[in-house]
Amino acid sequence: MKKLFALGFALSAALGLALAQNTVRVGIAFDAGGKNDRSFNQSAWEGAQRAQKDFKIGLFDFEPADPSQVGQGIRRFAEEGFNLVIGVGFANNAAITENAKNFKDVNFAVIDDVPGEGKLPNAVGLVFREQEGSFLVGYIAGKLSQTGVVGFIGGMDIPLIHKFEVGYKAGAEYAFKEDGVQGKVLVGYVGNTPAAWNDPAKAKEIATSQVGQGADIIYSAAGASGLGSIDYIKQKKCIKANELPSGVKFIRNPFANVPRYAAYNQSCTANDRPLFFIGVDANQNYLGDTDNNPATLNHGLTSMLKRVDVATYEVIKSVVQKNFKGGVREFGLNNNGVGYALDQYNRALIPATVITKLASIRTDIIAGKIKVPSER
Repeated sequence: MKKLFALGFALSAALGLALAQNTVRVGIAFDAGGKNDRSFNQSAWEGAQRAQKDFKIGLFDFEPADPSQVGQGIRRFAEEGFNLVIGVGFANNAAITENAKNFKDVNFAVIDDVPGEGKLPNAVGLVFREQEGSFLVGYIAGKLSQTGVVGFIGGMDIPLIHKFEVGYKAGAEYAFKEDGVQGKVLVGYVGNTPAAWNDPAKAKEIATSQVGQGADIIYSAAGASGLGSIDYIKQKKCIKANELPSGVKFIRNPFANVPRYAAYNQSCTANDRPLFFIGVDANQNYLGDTDNNPATLNHGLTSMLKRVDVATYEVIKSVVQKNFKGGVREFGLNNNGVGYALDQYNRALIPATVITKLASIRTDIIAGKIKVPSER
């Protein structure tokens, strides 16, 4: 990737006159997992590509094999005088902050952190109230769990991911209480270093353990690691009646009328219950489709949408329209910065009554009637 990066700059220099002199150039440096992680990074890349199409910007990306080298890419973008340099992920905050101080004519942005404590006029932090969106998907999990046990898998054990965890737990418990269910939320983390974002084998191991404890729905906020739990759920397909641990039983069957696909019927009986994952950041519902038929049972119950694509698009737009401001921009339910996914893959899984209730909960969270925790 370093060669592609160097080539990109060579081409930009050679073709400099081919671009209009007022063309905005944007450089985007990715977090661990890369721009094709089908989650956090990919969402940012999709937002940047949409901006490229709408505003005819020059778009360049840096995706090193070793994440420790990403700072070099950020500095090269700054040295080349790019109009905007975006660091995807809190790990890039230090490099963005340092370069924002040294290159005052370049605008910078960090997704998931605040550069220079919000005091740099040429740098903005794009942050999210992840707990709010996680509350919604937690409510869905608690309302539709067939065992009363749901799981959460975090990537790196840090305060940022704790927001996902506590919001999800609060939403599930809200639903459990509403239905008089003595429910349980299981929590596991992949690790405490950046490698935790790209370890699907470990996430699969955690998912296996949680299903073994009776969890039938698992929400992962773990970057590319989460793909391991998704793969496990699709492979296992169902939680069997004879595999339920002591003290856990089936309490409801909300998916009884959803048509099963052939491989499911071969592996699971009418006495078993389907397993589900909840995606994160991007809409990952489609990953739960096993037979290229959205009309049959899909293992993606929903996804917590963290609109990194919107944040990326908006900060590029602000540079194009010359109204960029440093500091902090926050995205939550009130400005559609977070939410949950409903599409052809999961529409048959979530009852209309639950969708109506979710709209009410969303209104109450925005109004402050429901207080969603953001830390343990």
